Amino acid sequence: MAAGPWFYCLKHHTVEGRDGCAERHRLGPYATREEAEHALTSVAEREKQITAEDRAWEGD
Repeated sequence: MAAGPWFYCLKHHTVEGRDGCAERHRLGPYATREEAEHALTSVAEREKQITAEDRAWEGD
């Protein structure tokens, strides 16, 4: 099994290693391949949390 770090490629919608696409097309690095596979879910969850925190801060 190859060692990380792992990245999620937004261009090809795949998980790739260090020598993959350009940084501008990737999310990561992630410690494990599994974390990279779930990158879009993780980003969506963090965005939802940050939006809720912003609304609470602004008093909405």
